[in-house]
Amino acid sequence: MELLAKVESALDTIRPYLEADGGNVSVEEITSDNVVKLRLLGACGSCPMSIMTLKAGIEQAIMRAVPEITAIEAINLTDIDDPAAVMPNQQ
Repeated sequence: MELLAKVESALDTIRPYLEADGGNVSVEEITSDNVVKLRLLGACGSCPMSIMTLKAGIEQAIMRAVPEITAIEAINLTDIDDPAAVMPNQQ
């Protein structure tokens, strides 16, 4: 199975939780050294807890399912102190 397909399959296991909060994630790139670059979508893109979502949820799911991946990076993480950041369902 192709690397991208494995990563997408791993993401599909957690997408329902992201979607429940009005968010999602898309794979932008898998680099030659097996780093997955993700874009956080919807509420996940502007939530100050997105770093936690990335580390505790997304990263764990991918690393467990696809051991050849070396790192996960989000290209649009919202800093937890960003004044524009909003919690899901609090807009």
